Formats: sequence, structure tokens, C-alpha cells
Amino acid sequence: MNAMKLAATIAGALLGLAFIAFGLLVLLKLGPTPPAPPEGSAAAHFMTAFATTGYLTFVKVLEVVGGILVAIPMTRRAGLLVLGPIIINILAYHTFITRGEGLFSPIILVIVALTLFLVWVERKAFAAFLCSCCQGDQDHSKTAN
Repeated sequence: MNAMKLAATIAGALLGLAFIAFGLLVLLKLGPTPPAPPEGSAAAHFMTAFATTGYLTFVKVLEVVGGILVAIPMTRRAGLLVLGPIIINILAYHTFITRGEGLFSPIILVIVALTLFLVWVERKAFAAFLCSCCQGDQDHSKTAN
């Protein structure tokens, strides 16, 4: 196994384990509840809507599924497609809702670094996927006429 493939396997395993753990902690109520944001703050309003509607449960299930997929090398790309929007949402929450508070925490930096590394490693496959989608639309329009 070459060094890049080994590094991708380790990065995928770490990212996958992180999201599996974060998802299961909430779904199975395995850890202490994090402190609530200050009452009346944008973060408090956001989290109230997020938790009381069942949306948080939905996201946590996707975190576990995405974590499992990204930890397995053969399904890593699918896992990145599941976890990508969740990671973007985490960054958006810390950028817009908390006004940068926690954005540069070590865990977020590690998650972003692992994700960017894995996307970079899989860049050719993602580019081929995007190009095949575009070509598929063009081919379909030709056969429709």
C-alpha cells in the first residue's frame, strides 16, 4: 500500500469514527448534554428549532451513516457526499449563528482538514462523476431530438 493510500485510509477511519461517535453520543444519549447557548441568542433560537422538530435526530442519523461510509475505503466517496453538507452546515453555524465562536476549535479544524484531504485524494473520481453528469445531459438531449 503506497503512502497516500495509507494516509487516506487513516484519515477516512478517523473522520468516520468522529462522526459515528458524535452521532451516537446524541442518538443514544451517551454523554452529558452540552451547555445551552445564552437564552435569547441566535444560537439558542437555532438550537431550539433544530432539536424540537426532530431535525437534529435526522442529522445525527446521517452523521452515523456518513461516518460508516467514509470509514470504508470502497464507500468513502458516498460518505463524503453525505457528510459534506453536514460539515458545511457546521461551518456556517459557527460563522453566521455564533459569529465565529468555536469556528477554530481543534476538533472543527481536524474535521475540515481530514475532509479536505480526502476530497483532494478523491478529486479525480469526483471530477469524473461531475463530468459524466454533464456529458450525460448532453447525450440525453441528442437522443431526445
